[in-house]
Amino acid sequence: MARGTVAAAMAGLLLLTACGGGGKAANGSGAITLGFAQVGAESGWRTANTKSVQDAAKAAGIELKFSDAQQKQENQITAIRSYIQQKVKVIAFSPVVESGWDTVLKEAKAANIPVILTDRAVDSPDKTLYKTFLGSDFVAEGKKAGEWLTKEYASAAGDVNIVELQGTTGSAPANDRKKGFGDVIAANPRFKVVASQTGEFTRAKGKEVMEAFLKSQPKIDVLYAHNDDMALGAIEAIQAAGKVPGKDIKIVSVDGVRDALQALADGKINHVVECNPLLGPQLMDLVKKVVAGEQVPPRIETTETEFDQAAAKAALPQRQY
Repeated sequence: MARGTVAAAMAGLLLLTACGGGGKAANGSGAITLGFAQVGAESGWRTANTKSVQDAAKAAGIELKFSDAQQKQENQITAIRSYIQQKVKVIAFSPVVESGWDTVLKEAKAANIPVILTDRAVDSPDKTLYKTFLGSDFVAEGKKAGEWLTKEYASAAGDVNIVELQGTTGSAPANDRKKGFGDVIAANPRFKVVASQTGEFTRAKGKEVMEAFLKSQPKIDVLYAHNDDMALGAIEAIQAAGKVPGKDIKIVSVDGVRDALQALADGKINHVVECNPLLGPQLMDLVKKVVAGEQVPPRIETTETEFDQAAAKAALPQRQY
């Protein structure tokens, strides 16, 4: 999910900051202390997600200890262990990748610190290692992108050549958005993914990989990007190659950040599937319920929409991210 780094709060590798809560100790009778291990600052979506968490913690009176993992799993694991040592009340994190979390999650469980997954899931078979997941249905997002494509080319003759910019290898959104999209287009052999490679959810890498696609593929009809930042980088590459994005190569992407909606309004992107980053208020509500010992659902999905050009133009004036 690069442009749009968050300010000083995300600059350090394991920068821990307190937001709100009156500064009382984690084990005291005052504020709830939440340790939040963020993926990084790889995209505009992630910047908005971080701000939502920080603002919501302050508004809820929750003391937030925040870390930026710079898209490295080992950094997130180090941050989580630091939160365990600090005896925070709750740990929340958005996993860089799906696998490899059981050991550190067992450590949190042994310390009686509940864990909440946000935005991305883990593939652990032991569902007792975390209380709940809050985020999107990434498979459904991929399906929406595929369904738009099949409708867009319903009356077209011949093969439709697709290139795919995948997200971070091994991450839940990359795995699931690929699967959802692939499941839909598999029903029609005309739709062919001729090249697929990770763009690491960043604008710079999206541009770089799209440049390579344009050189290696003689005919590209459609670009499917797992997030908007990669799509926006790809637009630069398409234009540099003398082609018109949105016409010569149609583009469908996922997220719904302001820059992508502007590109959609301008006709450079053709369709955007929304993935809502503003999870902060829901997360703080869950944190309070978990600390109070209340039961919470094992999975909470956000409500999201899709954008065509008209919807993008209507949404832009009020877009928060």
